Amino acid sequence: MWLPWIEFAAVLTAVTLLTIPMGKWLARCFTSEHHTLLERMSYRIIGVNPAQRMGWQAYGGALLMSNALMLLLGYLVLRLQEWLPLNPLGIAAQTPDLAFNTAASFITNTNWQAYAGEASLTNATQMAAITFLMFAGATTGVAAGAGFVRGLARSSSQDIGNYWVDYVRVFWRVLLPLSFVMALVYVWQGIPQTLDTQTVATTLESAKQQLMLGPVASLESIKHLGTNGGGFFSMNAAHPFENPTPLTNMQHILSMLLIPAGLTYAFGSMLLRRKQGWVLFGACMVMFIGFLSLVFVAEQNGSQLLARAGADQQYSLSQSGGNMEGKELRFGIADTALFVATTTAATTGSVNAMHDSLTPLGSITPLAMMMLNCVFGGDGVGLINLIQYVILTVFLAGMMIGRTPEVLGKKIEVREIKLVMLSVLAHPAVMLGLTALAVLWPDATASLNNRGPHGFSEILYAYASATANNGSAFAGLNANTPFFNTTLGLAMLGGRYLTLLPLLAVAGSLAAKATVPAGPGTFPTATPLFMGLLVFVVLVVGGLTFLPSLALGPVIEHLQMLIGQLYA
Repeated sequence: MWLPWIEFAAVLTAVTLLTIPMGKWLARCFTSEHHTLLERMSYRIIGVNPAQRMGWQAYGGALLMSNALMLLLGYLVLRLQEWLPLNPLGIAAQTPDLAFNTAASFITNTNWQAYAGEASLTNATQMAAITFLMFAGATTGVAAGAGFVRGLARSSSQDIGNYWVDYVRVFWRVLLPLSFVMALVYVWQGIPQTLDTQTVATTLESAKQQLMLGPVASLESIKHLGTNGGGFFSMNAAHPFENPTPLTNMQHILSMLLIPAGLTYAFGSMLLRRKQGWVLFGACMVMFIGFLSLVFVAEQNGSQLLARAGADQQYSLSQSGGNMEGKELRFGIADTALFVATTTAATTGSVNAMHDSLTPLGSITPLAMMMLNCVFGGDGVGLINLIQYVILTVFLAGMMIGRTPEVLGKKIEVREIKLVMLSVLAHPAVMLGLTALAVLWPDATASLNNRGPHGFSEILYAYASATANNGSAFAGLNANTPFFNTTLGLAMLGGRYLTLLPLLAVAGSLAAKATVPAGPGTFPTATPLFMGLLVFVVLVVGGLTFLPSLALGPVIEHLQMLIGQLYA
């Protein structure tokens, strides 16, 4: 009974220990004044001046322009796939709506897949479009995080750094070398890395079986380090070629949390406020442990309907071992629960089990993680989203006790609060607005495999996943239709840029302000008390915003399960 909790404690201890070296590495990357040879060559190729300083407008503009061009490039590769090399199976090009959805998905670090990777993409497309955009989306997020933190650290400055320098450094110094090392470990553990598209195996019954292959290990490394998600195969990390051993499963989990957790330490280092960084890390960890406990206990208890049937019908239908439906026997409930919490906390979207088979209470964890979108969060953007709640918490605390709202020595005024609230409201507006549209759309319900509240949860989960740039799915929804491909693609773009750009504006506004020395009226933000208050504000704001939608889905499904109501 205690073994799963010991495993959880060991994993979270490992995450905490890895946070320090990863944070130091990221801080050096963001603050170094030296440019390597590869970096200088990159600047010449793209034609930028590394000494140029950018205000938040120029920084955000460069981010948007580069992402738009890479989205277009990915779209063209997907549309021309049929005529590209490394396509011996003659796989056709994606349709316009699916290509838009896929390109938008991978450039926004979402990696939602409305297709089966092994049947819909060639090895050329997996490398030239999918893996390329995985690097691009993750690098963009970390670079934006660097610019945002730099804006908070500066005083009376009109710039937050140079986007191109941040982007190139993150790519060459962090993501590429880490991904290379991780890929080698994956190959050692049995994950394929080849340009062959298939192999034919002979089974024990002497039958022939076609096995799809490709450059899987390289995709898996950036998939998890970059909090990307998606998968080379439709079964994702439940497929033995993507996740063959307990070691690779644990490596997936640690990789997903490595950079988001490290960024909290880098934040404290860059601002010379180490305690502040640990407060942010602690707030994320408290929420993570709470949601992990919820999904694990819910799955371990299993379905009350089956337990009741076993008692009434005198035979063993009760789930004495917990809810194993949709789970890999190789991992069991504990490793599945840990993976569910990690992949949605870090907005990765990789899955080693089918989330559609979670119990109603268990499904609240992935939904809530994506709705809050700041429990560690994705590479770079998770930290940015958490800081917006820090600013909101300081403002609310100042209003309650009559102190001037200040954060990190900067006064919080009307402009910053307006921008923060714009970002806070954009997330649910996109998610819930498009969910409501899908529920009312005439043909949308035809894509559902379930009726009642679980069917609503499938739609809600899809738009929560897209807006939070997570990419996981309940899997009971056929989302490969023109309506869902288009609206989910728009949700990905809105969830990425409508929240990111206002917060870059906040960083620019705070960078221009002079740092105010702490005084008797300053509310301290590097204390356990503030950490608790921050968690409280995140949960209250999230609850007030999203609890009604959760009540229509998993909450009412659980209550109906208790009274024995089923849906055919």
